[in-house]
Amino acid sequence: MSLNTQKQGLKSTLSSEQDIFTELSTSALLARKSVPALHRELANNYVLIKKIYKFPAVKSLITEQDKNLLNKYSLKPLAETDIHTINKELEQIRNLSADKNEEMRKDAEGLIITRTKELKYIVASNYSKYSNEINNGYMALEKYFEEISKYYS
Repeated sequence: MSLNTQKQGLKSTLSSEQDIFTELSTSALLARKSVPALHRELANNYVLIKKIYKFPAVKSLITEQDKNLLNKYSLKPLAETDIHTINKELEQIRNLSADKNEEMRKDAEGLIITRTKELKYIVASNYSKYSNEINNGYMALEKYFEEISKYYS
C-alpha cells in the first residue's frame, strides 16, 4: 500500500468520525427543544438502570404489534438505521407527540417505547451483532436519552 493510499484511508476514517460526532451533536441539540414527558420518563428509566447495573438489566424484544407500528410509518428496526435517520425520526416523533389527533399521539408514544425496547436489547447484547459503522442509529437514541435525563452526569 502506498503512502498516498494510506493517507486517503486515514482521511476517510477521520471524516467519518467527524460525521458521527456532528450527527450525535444533532441528537444533543434535539434534546434541548421541548421534550414530551414520556420521553423524559423513558430516558430517566434507561439512564438510571444503566447507571446502577452498567447496562440495561432487561433484554427487551419488540412484539409483532411494535413491528406493525414501525411498518405503518415505514421505519426500519433500530439496528438497521443510521444516526441521521434516527435524528429525523426523533424529530417526527416529537412532532407527532404534540399533534392534535389522539391517534397520532398514541402512535408517537408507541414509537418511542418501541425504540427504547430496541435500544435496551442492543445495549444488553453488548452491541455485538449490531455495531458497525453504517447502522449506528442506536448511538443517537442513547445520546438523546442521556441529554434529556436528569440522572445523567
